[in-house]
Amino acid sequence: MAEAGTPATTESQQTGVEWDVRESFGSLKNRGDIVLALCVVAILVVLILPMPKSLLDISLAFSITFSVLILMTALFVERPLQFNTFPTVLLLATMVRLSLNLASTRLILADGHTGTDAAGQVIEAFGGFVMGNNFVIGIIVFAILVIVNFIVITKGSGRIAEVSARFSLDAMPGKQMAIDADLSTGLIEEDEARTRRRELEEESSFFGAMDGAAKFVRGDAIAGILITFINIIGGMIIGVVQKDLSFAQAADTYTRLTVGDGLVTQIPALIVSTSAGLMVTKAGVTGRTDTALFGQLGRQPRALGLVAILLIALSVLPGIPMLPFLLLSSATGTAAWAVYSRNKQREEEALRQLEEKTVDPAGLAEEPITTALKIDYLRLELGYGLLSLISAPREDQRLTDQIKALRRQMASDVGFVMPSVRIQDNMQLPANNYVIRVKEIEAGRGDLRPNMLLSMDPRGEDITLPGEKTVEPTFGLPALWIEESNREEALFRGFTVVDPATVITTHITEVIKANMAELLSYAETQKLLDDLEKEHQKLIADMIPAQISLGGVQRVLQNLLAERISIRDMPTILEGISEACGNTRNVMMITEHVRARLARQISDMNSNDEGIIPLVSMSPQWEQAFAESLIGQGDDRQLSMQPTRLQEFITALRNTLERQAMMGESPVLLTSPGIRPFVRSIVERFRPMTVVMSQNEVHPKAKIKTVGQV
Repeated sequence: MAEAGTPATTESQQTGVEWDVRESFGSLKNRGDIVLALCVVAILVVLILPMPKSLLDISLAFSITFSVLILMTALFVERPLQFNTFPTVLLLATMVRLSLNLASTRLILADGHTGTDAAGQVIEAFGGFVMGNNFVIGIIVFAILVIVNFIVITKGSGRIAEVSARFSLDAMPGKQMAIDADLSTGLIEEDEARTRRRELEEESSFFGAMDGAAKFVRGDAIAGILITFINIIGGMIIGVVQKDLSFAQAADTYTRLTVGDGLVTQIPALIVSTSAGLMVTKAGVTGRTDTALFGQLGRQPRALGLVAILLIALSVLPGIPMLPFLLLSSATGTAAWAVYSRNKQREEEALRQLEEKTVDPAGLAEEPITTALKIDYLRLELGYGLLSLISAPREDQRLTDQIKALRRQMASDVGFVMPSVRIQDNMQLPANNYVIRVKEIEAGRGDLRPNMLLSMDPRGEDITLPGEKTVEPTFGLPALWIEESNREEALFRGFTVVDPATVITTHITEVIKANMAELLSYAETQKLLDDLEKEHQKLIADMIPAQISLGGVQRVLQNLLAERISIRDMPTILEGISEACGNTRNVMMITEHVRARLARQISDMNSNDEGIIPLVSMSPQWEQAFAESLIGQGDDRQLSMQPTRLQEFITALRNTLERQAMMGESPVLLTSPGIRPFVRSIVERFRPMTVVMSQNEVHPKAKIKTVGQV
C-alpha cells in the first residue's frame, strides 16, 4: 500500500510545483513594468560590474536577436503609429549595445594578452571569420561598415526624421481645422473627430520623438568608432608595456579582439539604423512595406519592359558576360508581360462592372429613391463666389469655425444641440448669393461681397463712406459694403463692421431661433431625457408613460422653444410637467404651468440692463373681452372674437409698442394667465419678437415698471 501511494504523492507534489511555476510566470507576465525596470537596472549593472565571458556571449547573441526583431517589426507594420514605441525601443537597444561594448572592452584590456578568446567565443568567431588571419582586412571591413552606418543610413534617417517632424508640426493646425470643419458640417461624428485628433497628436509626437531618437543612432555610431580606437591603442600599450608581448603579437591579438567586438556591435547597430530609416521613410506609405514596395515598383509594365531591353543590349557588348544579363532580361520581360496581362484583365473587369451598373435599371431606380428620402434639417447653399469663406486664412473669418462656435453657443443658450449645418455649393445660385434651408424649405437668403466688409449705423443714419449700399439680410437694416482699408475709419465713427462669414452666421442664428420648435425632434427629446443625471431618471420613469407620453413632453418643450425660452433647466421643466399632469392632460395648460415654474428664468431674460422688466399691461376691458371670447372646454378651448374687435386690439397694441420703441423701450405685454396663450397667438402674427407674459411668470423678486397700457 505504501508503494502504491508513493507515486501518487510524488505526482501530486510535481503538479503543485508545476502549478506554482505557471502561477509565478503568469504573475511575472502581468507585471511588465517590474520586468522592464529590472532589465534597465541590469544594463546599468553591466556598466559598473565586470561580466563573465559566457554571459557576454549570451548577451551579444541577445543584442543581435533584439535588433533583428526590431527590423522585422518595422518591415511588417502598416503605419508608423503602429510602432510608436520605436524611439523608446531605439534608446534601450542603444543602451544595451553600449553596455556590452563597455563589458567587452573591460575583458579585452584585462585579459587580451591570454589569447583571442579573452572576450568570449562570439567576438573571437566574428574577428577570425571576417579578418581571415589578416588584421588589416578586418580594420578595412569594420571601417566600411561604420561608414555605411554613420554617413549613409544614420545621416539620411536623421535628416528625414527632422524634416518629417518639422512638416508634421507645421501641418498640424491645418489638419485640426479640417477635422473641425468636417465635424461642424456634419460629415463626421464627435467620436470619429476625437479619434482623428488623437491620431494627429500621436503622429506629431512620434515624428518629434523620431527626430530626437535619430541622435541616439548617430551617437552610437560615433561611440563605436571611438571605442574601437581606444581598444586598439590601449590594448597594444597594455600588451607591449605591461604584458611583455611583442608589437606584432599585441597588434594581431588586440586588433582581432577589437575588430570582432566592433563587428558584433556594429552589425546590430546597422540593423537598427536600417529599421529607423524604414520607419521615417514609411511616413506617407499605407500598408506593409513589402506590399507597397513591390506593388509600386512592379505596377508599370512599360518600365519593366524597357529594363529587359536594356539588359539585352548590355549582354551583347564585348567583354561583358552574356549569361547573367540574359537571365535577368528574361525574368524582367516575363514580369512585364505578367503585369501587363493582369492590368488589362482588371480594366476589362472594371469596364464590365460599369456596364452592368449602367444597364441595370433596378440599381438606377434604387439609388435616387434612397437619397430622396433623406432630408437635411439645416442646409446652407453657397454660390461659387462664396466658397472662399470656407477656407479663409483667419480662423475668426472661416465660416465652418464660426458655425461650430454657433452650435456650442446655441447648446448653452437654448438647451439642446442643434443639428449639423450641411454646407454645399449650388451652381444655380448667383455667384455671391446664399440660401438657408430648414428641412429643405428656404428660410432665408442674402447677397454678399466676399472680399468686403458690411458696415451698419446703430443709430439708423446714413453712412458717409465710399462703398456699395445694400440691405442687411437678417434684419433688413440699411447697410454699406466697404473695403477692408476703411475698417478703422468706420469703427472710429461708431459703425458696426462685420465680415461676410459673420453675416451668414448671424442669419443662421436668427433662422434657428425662429424654427427651434421644428428642430426639436422626437429622437432629440429622448436623447435629452437620457442625458439627464441619474437622480432625475426616477422622475422620468414615474412620469413617462404613466402621466404623459414622450410625444407630450416633446410638444411642451416645442411650445417653450417657440417663444424662445431655454429648455436647459430640464429638471424644473419635468417637475412642472409632473405637477400639471395631476390636474390636466391639456398640453397648453401644462405648458402654462411649466412657464410659471420658470418664472425666475423668464423674468431674468426679459429684464433690461438696469434689471427692470418694462411692462405694457392690458386694460380690464380687453382682459374681459378675451375671457368672454373663449369657447369650448379642455383641448377644444379656442378664441372666438369678432374680426373687427381683433383688428381694434391689434391697432391699439401696435401703436402702444411703437411709441415705446421710439423712446428706446422693448416692453413685455402682461396678461392674465387664462388668456395668455390666446393673446400670444394673435401677437406673434404681426410682432413675433414681442414677449407675452402672464402675472404668474413675473418672479416675486423681479423689478417691474409699467410703461403703458392697451
